[in-house]
Amino acid sequence: MEVAKKTTTSSNPNNSYFMFCSMMKCFSFSSSSPSLAKKSDEDCHVDDVLSKTKHGDGRNETFERLATFGLLANFMVYLLKQFHLEQVFATNIINIWSGTTNFAPLFGAFISDAYLGKFRTLAYASLASLMGMILLTLTAVMSELHPPTCTKHQEHDNQCIGPSTSQLGFLFVSLGFLTIGDGGIRPCSLPFGVDQFDQTTEDGRKGINSFFNWYYITFTVIIMIVLTLVVYIQDIISWSVGLGIPTLLMVFSILMFFVGTRVYVYVPPSGSVFSGIAQVFVSAYKKRRLQLPYDDIQVLNEILYNPESEGIANTKLHLTNQYRILNKAAMKNVGEINEEGSVSNPWTLCSIQQVEEVKCLIRIIPIWAAGIICFTSMSQQRTFTVSQALKMDRHLGPPASSLGVISMLTIGLWVAFYDRLFVPALRKMTKQGDGLTLLQRMGFGMVFSILSMVAAGVVEKERKLRAIITISEPLSVLWLAPQLILMGLAEAFNFPEHMRSIGNSFFFCTLAGADYFSSLMVIIIHNSTGKQGQPDWLYNDINFGKLDYFYYLIAGLGVLNLIYFLVVAPGYRYKATVPLQAEDTNIVIELNSIKHVDP
Repeated sequence: MEVAKKTTTSSNPNNSYFMFCSMMKCFSFSSSSPSLAKKSDEDCHVDDVLSKTKHGDGRNETFERLATFGLLANFMVYLLKQFHLEQVFATNIINIWSGTTNFAPLFGAFISDAYLGKFRTLAYASLASLMGMILLTLTAVMSELHPPTCTKHQEHDNQCIGPSTSQLGFLFVSLGFLTIGDGGIRPCSLPFGVDQFDQTTEDGRKGINSFFNWYYITFTVIIMIVLTLVVYIQDIISWSVGLGIPTLLMVFSILMFFVGTRVYVYVPPSGSVFSGIAQVFVSAYKKRRLQLPYDDIQVLNEILYNPESEGIANTKLHLTNQYRILNKAAMKNVGEINEEGSVSNPWTLCSIQQVEEVKCLIRIIPIWAAGIICFTSMSQQRTFTVSQALKMDRHLGPPASSLGVISMLTIGLWVAFYDRLFVPALRKMTKQGDGLTLLQRMGFGMVFSILSMVAAGVVEKERKLRAIITISEPLSVLWLAPQLILMGLAEAFNFPEHMRSIGNSFFFCTLAGADYFSSLMVIIIHNSTGKQGQPDWLYNDINFGKLDYFYYLIAGLGVLNLIYFLVVAPGYRYKATVPLQAEDTNIVIELNSIKHVDP
């Protein structure tokens, strides 16, 4: 069989969580079961409007993302230089806050799907983000909200005055509002934009493709602007100006968002996907004593509850034998189906589609766990790598927080070369439309993340040697480029190359787990090393610590994690052949994509 180049993903655009997940391209979920994908009668009256609205809330996305990233890209330096926090404390603040923020979209998606809808969730979340930005900007503007300025003599003697409890409390409140805002914006911004297009027409589908391309291109450009211009303003000119500009941009973003309220398409909330997941487990538990009537999976696929797909997403999953007990959730009993064919109680009967979607979630958990260690190494880029850069010669290099540009450029260049040079050759060898499967790309990404930590350890050892033992000039900050390039390659392999799919369905959860795990490691290393009067590995002045040991430890954990991944990955590739309603063909479903194949 020859695999065609065309790929697609299956999702219900009316459900924030599934759109959020399908954009992440780990496995393709369809939300075509009645309980997971409901198309209300209210949707029908907007069909004529859909084709007229081309950009949705997309016009404010550029300013919103520029505002958010502009505030937080240089946050490590802000905590160290303006709040005079110790390195370990600042690192834990960033990791814990980032982890919480990465988990927040799950709750935002639940609230959007079950209660508020995408527009109101975006509106409230944008206001929460603005409040957080204003409060954070005030910590730089008002002298009462940050510690007194530290002189060079005090900084040299490590005698800078730290923040008071009230100043820290005010800072944490601002971060709390930012977390609430991100929790609502991340899972809803893309789906709300997609809602503005009529996906049943060719023009609508082309519009969605253009929307995705525009979204991710501007996303990359914005990060580049933030890591260069905004960071420069914050470091060289003023923190008040550097934080105030993103805040003003957020105000402009919100104004643009509300200006379009009369032309937006509003899709009402149709129930949370979390309820659909719970229904499968509850229904299977209630029917645990029943026996499946046949062992033949093909027969079961015909007799269990398997309604036609509803809505736009029409890719269906076939029943599988794995986690067979969950199949009982689709067993039909007398009285469970109404005369018109709908389910009388979704907590006692679920469709095959629902059951298989839950199985997909279960299957992906081991893969998700393997990603945590990999992303733990990436978490160091915004914390300890910045600390290294602050101690190095930056006359010929960018500000400390701008070094992330190196990773971004690496990702961009690699994606371009991978698509044009490597994919055609790999496609012939692997018979995969993308050249490599998601699991293979993840494996390569893990290798590069290990190498990046080894390189970071080697560079840190040389940097410290020059700073402490010799009287030579400090090591140039450009020596950090190798580890950042390797980190960029690790990210490029872990984030699938297509801009419409930037990670896996548990992408943000993986990042959150990595942030929390990184914080746990920092606490353990800080408290368990450096006994008998010796500085610990993560001592506040890294010239007297052993940060290189910390990097080597992460690399060692990465090796163990890679071995674990190689053991579990082959058993969790999911394939099934299913028909599409729209065309008489077959497709192969894997963890990362749906590929059209010739029968």
